[in-house]
Amino acid sequence: MTVVTLTIEEFAGERIDKALSQMEESWSRSQISNWLDEERILVNGAAVKAKYKVKQGDVIEVTVPEVEDLEIIPEDLNLEIVYEDADVLVVNKPRGMVVHPAPGHATGTLVNGLMHHCKDLSGINGVARPGIVHRIDKDTSGLLMVAKNDVAHESLVNQLVEKSVTRKYTALVHGHIAHEKGTIDAPIGRDQKDRQKQAVVDKGKHAVTHFQVIERFGEFTLVECRLETGRTHQIRVHMNYIGFPLAGDPKYGPRKTIDFGGQVLHAGVLGFIHPVTKEYLEFESPLPEDFKQLIEELRG
Repeated sequence: MTVVTLTIEEFAGERIDKALSQMEESWSRSQISNWLDEERILVNGAAVKAKYKVKQGDVIEVTVPEVEDLEIIPEDLNLEIVYEDADVLVVNKPRGMVVHPAPGHATGTLVNGLMHHCKDLSGINGVARPGIVHRIDKDTSGLLMVAKNDVAHESLVNQLVEKSVTRKYTALVHGHIAHEKGTIDAPIGRDQKDRQKQAVVDKGKHAVTHFQVIERFGEFTLVECRLETGRTHQIRVHMNYIGFPLAGDPKYGPRKTIDFGGQVLHAGVLGFIHPVTKEYLEFESPLPEDFKQLIEELRG
């Protein structure tokens, strides 16, 4: 690893991610954001968040990770490509598929399939996550946008930061939600009691989920959740926080739940502004067959 030390002489008052991307043109704001999350960037010896505004004389230490020597094996996984052009593609990920390679998941991931489908994917997130702008959990199905070059990647990430991306999910939750809609505004961070989980914590990252009831089934409620932010496990954590955990959720739901092989959650609507044409694009994915069958059983 390489440690780069920089002193703020200009760009005072700018967000740290913007300032560093201007000081070191080879660093993208996406990379800088990842490094901030990983606490690879220290300001005057302390970790800061991306919204930190640099001050004249700040000493910034950046621990730049070495380039990973990792080979990703392209695999023909028969991906369902909903949309594709020279800059972006939208894929409908099936439930049970991991998004990118990780320990224990070297093959069979969405990235393995993308590498087989096309060779031109952005490299901002490193060799293990080519083209990946955002993720959904292994057992969540639905739509993901993928960047095919770095310019597209930067644009899509900035839209996520600016909260202009439309992301709507359909979820089945435990309990009878009496009101028609609501908003959950509660910060999310690492669960101090279980490091493998996220939780609502005082010093967590800002997180907002809007929900609306679609249908009620006695002990269960079908809801549409719209993400304003995109924290890890956000819908699962937020719905559990207000007392309506997702059905089938092995991590955040009750022990006695529906046997669905994972949380009953589908990313059904995705909309964003095209990085080049500036046209607003929106896509919709119908509920998977097993999700529809579960609803029919609850109705019956």
